[in-house]
Amino acid sequence: MRKLSAVIVLLVCATARAEWKSISTQWEPGAAKSLEHGYIVVEESGTGERASVEVALFSTKSFKLRVIDQPNEPRGDLGEVIPREKSLAGINGGYFTPEYVPIGLRIVDGNVIAPLQRARLLTGVLAVSSRTVQILRLAEFSTKPKWDAALECGPFLVDAGQRVSGLENSRTARRTFAAIARDERVALGFCSDVTLADLSKILTAPLASDLKIWRALNLDGGSSSAFWFKRRDGSAFSISEEKPVRDFVAVVAR
Repeated sequence: MRKLSAVIVLLVCATARAEWKSISTQWEPGAAKSLEHGYIVVEESGTGERASVEVALFSTKSFKLRVIDQPNEPRGDLGEVIPREKSLAGINGGYFTPEYVPIGLRIVDGNVIAPLQRARLLTGVLAVSSRTVQILRLAEFSTKPKWDAALECGPFLVDAGQRVSGLENSRTARRTFAAIARDERVALGFCSDVTLADLSKILTAPLASDLKIWRALNLDGGSSSAFWFKRRDGSAFSISEEKPVRDFVAVVAR
């Protein structure tokens, strides 16, 4: 019995120490200066499990975000909509009902098309003004400033550079997220099948020497997850969603 207890203790300690770490990182330039695409492979030290992270990284001095809404059919996929809207990169947006009604706040081109909601998963807002991009807790968010775009989603994945505790740790799925780095650059990202808890750990690991995530918000994942990036040579890197979605978050030049 003592031996069994000792084994259990060792397993628990090993699990607690297991961390995600970057084992491979590749960067390529985008279609405009200060826009980059990162492909990062991470590995979980305890199990050897691997995941990949795609990131569109940019400076808010040169770019901003826009929420592109699709209220009516036919709804295009990300690879059709982003280039048509003259955007340079993008991912899918927030939650919606089976009838394609947005769940949570949406501000599109300065107009509120869906109100703020209170729900367990809706813990933050990706908010865009003429000057900045912010990820805000609901208690921090105010409708008084003039927001050009906003999308309520969640859960929070990273706050003040730290993991968020209590996240779901059993269901793996494709994930998309928005993040703010310590140097105030903004990232839109896609991650291969992981749990929400694992994604929080991945985003607080050293993904690259000059990329430290300060805040990150989960967007609609699973079959909605999609990523698109325009390379410098005009070609595109694309991961398509598996079903139509209501809206997208796009990177556009200022």
